[in-house]
Amino acid sequence: MNQSVTKPKSGVNYFLDGFGLIKRPGLRRFVFIPLTINLLLFASVIYFAIGELERAFTWISAQLPEYLSWLNFLLWPLAVLTLLVVLSFIFSSVMNWLAAPFNGLLAEKVEQHLTGKDLNTGGTVDLIKDLPRILAREWTKLKYYLPRAIVFLILFWVPFLGQTVAPVLWFLFSAWMMAIQYCDYPFDNHKVPFNDMKFALNQTKGSSFSFGAAVTLFSMIPIVNFIVMPVAICGATAMWVDKYRGAYKNDTIAPE
Repeated sequence: MNQSVTKPKSGVNYFLDGFGLIKRPGLRRFVFIPLTINLLLFASVIYFAIGELERAFTWISAQLPEYLSWLNFLLWPLAVLTLLVVLSFIFSSVMNWLAAPFNGLLAEKVEQHLTGKDLNTGGTVDLIKDLPRILAREWTKLKYYLPRAIVFLILFWVPFLGQTVAPVLWFLFSAWMMAIQYCDYPFDNHKVPFNDMKFALNQTKGSSFSFGAAVTLFSMIPIVNFIVMPVAICGATAMWVDKYRGAYKNDTIAPE
């Protein structure tokens, strides 16, 4: 068995390792493509949303009596901050679809960098041919996510539970989904079935949840969330190499 499987390292450490990996020579160009797509699309959406927000505040100002006009100075920064946070969550989901092929390629190159072994997944033509399967995998993750997310969101409307238990459950669910989302790329590169990937992550709950929690927290920080995707992919791939790659081949993934 790979000796690194038993290495006492938390999921948070793997995520933080991703910040170093995205700067490694040979990997930066694979980070640049999805990051550029992310920045351009996000900037376009923000530009459109800010314009709509300005129109909304113009209408609100016209409705407010003059003695309440000071509310604009208070509400405007709050509205912009809320917009950034909400769009960050929505946009990250959209970007996972648009950048899925590049994310898988980044995970492949990171694994090759860490192990010194080529995955032999082919070139650009093979990547294009593999697009339907890659997008189908993203659809599988979305089908897993949506019904559970709806249930947790309904809890927010339940008196008492919505103000106490629901936020905690939502954070834990988000952390689990972030682990699934990003750890799936190296698993999928090896054609590991989705359910098998979930089983492997469930066997190492501590690492999975701490990794996902770190991704979730950093995703909530405007501007910083631009680089969370490539950082999380690099960190998840490092975790795959240490905890699952050798163990999975021998069917010996040990629970934590």
